[in-house]
Amino acid sequence: MNEHNYFVYITTNPGKTVLYTGVTNDLLTRIQQHYENRGNKKTFAGKYFCYKLIYYERFDDINNAIEREKEIKDLSRKIKEQLIGNCNPKWKTLIVE
Repeated sequence: MNEHNYFVYITTNPGKTVLYTGVTNDLLTRIQQHYENRGNKKTFAGKYFCYKLIYYERFDDINNAIEREKEIKDLSRKIKEQLIGNCNPKWKTLIVE
């Protein structure tokens, strides 16, 4: 049986004033893409320089990951901050290996 990896993630900009939530099956590549797109006004993450990974969750099923992404996007900024703070209190940039 194949193991699948899907990730719901939150990135922020260097000033930590903007949050971006996304879903991907290749977290390392996706974060690299966000970094390469910084300043690109055609994408939300690029426009606001959201390339610093500060939170993620892993899923085996893409449908569960998409559902969770929607849930997180619907949360208030305050609740998102609490979610991030529970596992990454200092909002340090996480390393993807």
